[in-house]
Amino acid sequence: MDLLKKIDGPADLRKLSRAQLKPLADELRAFVLDSVSKTGGHLSSNLGTVELTIALHYVFNTPEDRIVWDVGHQTYPHKILTGRRDQMHTLRQFNGVSGFPRRDESPYDTFGTAHSSTSISAALGMALAARIKGENRHAVAVIGDGAMTAGMAFEAMNNAGVHDDINLLVVLNDNDMSISPPVGALNRYLARLMSGRFYATAKNVGKSVLPSPVRELAKRFEEHAKGMIVPATMFEEFGFNYIGPIDGHDLESLIPTLQNLKNLKGPQFLHVVTKKGQGYKLAEADPVLYHGPGKFNPVEGIMPSGAGKMTYTQVFGDWLCDMAAQDQRLIGITPAMREGSGMVQFEQRFPDRYHDVGIAEQHAVTFAAGIACEGLKPVLAIYSTFLQRGYDQLIHDVALQNLDVTFALDRAGLVGADGATHAGNYDMAYLRCIPNMVVMAASDENECRRMLTTGFQYNGPAAIRYPRGAGIGAAIDKELTAIALGTGEIRREGKGIAILAFGTMVAPSLAAAGELNATVANMRFVKPLDVDLVKRLASTHDALVTVEEGAVMGGAGAAVAEALAAAGIVKPLLHLGLPDKFIDHGDVAQLLATCGLDAGGIAASVKKRFGKDEPRLVVNN
Repeated sequence: MDLLKKIDGPADLRKLSRAQLKPLADELRAFVLDSVSKTGGHLSSNLGTVELTIALHYVFNTPEDRIVWDVGHQTYPHKILTGRRDQMHTLRQFNGVSGFPRRDESPYDTFGTAHSSTSISAALGMALAARIKGENRHAVAVIGDGAMTAGMAFEAMNNAGVHDDINLLVVLNDNDMSISPPVGALNRYLARLMSGRFYATAKNVGKSVLPSPVRELAKRFEEHAKGMIVPATMFEEFGFNYIGPIDGHDLESLIPTLQNLKNLKGPQFLHVVTKKGQGYKLAEADPVLYHGPGKFNPVEGIMPSGAGKMTYTQVFGDWLCDMAAQDQRLIGITPAMREGSGMVQFEQRFPDRYHDVGIAEQHAVTFAAGIACEGLKPVLAIYSTFLQRGYDQLIHDVALQNLDVTFALDRAGLVGADGATHAGNYDMAYLRCIPNMVVMAASDENECRRMLTTGFQYNGPAAIRYPRGAGIGAAIDKELTAIALGTGEIRREGKGIAILAFGTMVAPSLAAAGELNATVANMRFVKPLDVDLVKRLASTHDALVTVEEGAVMGGAGAAVAEALAAAGIVKPLLHLGLPDKFIDHGDVAQLLATCGLDAGGIAASVKKRFGKDEPRLVVNN
């Protein structure tokens, strides 16, 4: 690590000779592998961007020149080269380095990213701002082929292509894989483009090597030859000057090409081809397995884990197959999260009823609506945080028409190491205000399975939220049985205080109730709320406490307060949930404890508000 130890920022990198960059890349790749193996995190994507990262920081004057990394899960080499090498042991840990770019972490993180397909829009904004302010700097967007499937990327290109006086470069990092295998017409187009080796090589040579007078002649030949060898380049139709494809691991190609592009005005598009997991054979062979591993031994690789508690994602995957076998109308949909949402087995068993629409959440929702219009029953498996991207479609295309779409919301609540960008903190608040919606929160694995059945059988839009990771180890019924719509249940009888718990908060509420001798209700439905149960608990207890792993503002607790107000019931009421702030990365249990949502925190909050002996309303000055 002799060279890497000397790099405390890109200025140090730019002092190196070109001959030193290849050895530096080897050291950087080894450091990434060693670091991620000790902390866990994204690996395949970062191993694939080592040379590209070096080349960008070597050619461009960062941070004066802006680099926006789409999604951002490939930025570990970037973080290491921009002064955070000695902090990488804290990666994705509480108060440690984020796994994604963050503006408040480094001036080199010019734009916070974690959701896909935002980079071109942000970089375009930066490039136009530089022109308006009279600043001579560049904006570079690095976007993957998977992220290019989203409409937002093309909206940005459509906007950028009319500005011929900006310093904007879009780098398409084409590794033929997002998290799940790539899908759609764009991927087929890139595959055809890649097959045009003669054209690609001729074009690269013509633009990177030839002197100016000869380059003009070559350009005329290119315009003629292009139509004969490959399909018309759609990126040029958007108004971009297209270069590539070139080898994204060849610094001798990357650096001179980037240097030439830096001297050109107007929107530029560089197509580089990289390999996920580059340099680590195990990750090259199985980039999906090594996409986001936990801690592992790099020599041995990721070892199979022993049988443990089922994850909620596995519960969903099993339910989806079981219900599909029972009902031929079921259609499974995912926006590029086949593995993450547990749909691998479903695709294998029911390929004709499986649809991966790419990273296109808005399209996924309206696509499901169209299927529902024809009497079929679509199930959209989507992370809670990603459904936010299809919110207008959820309201306008599904709920307004009261269409029969089931939403399986994975990663609801806090998600741990991925942090605020991936946390599903807002779904209860943003879903329950929509007419016709049914919203359920699962407290254990079996209840999750029953809720999925309930939502599927409901003739209208229904959402079932469940957390990331394993459940509590509840036994799972083989039968597909539903829950009566809008009904909660009493899980513990106590006196004085009644805790109305939603979803994952049932278990810690039960633990806290032993100390408080409180009643605990598993509310199950955020909407329709079990108003009769709320009224009964209010009439038999001195105070009510709502607990949810979601935003307090507008959440499930607010639904309880509204129900009490509508009934004219005045009762001391305490809302516990996630505070009005973004919650950073860290261990989920630690984060919940910090928010007062573990058993000890719930008990302490109740005692602080109502006193130790008997409930009493404490008025804060």
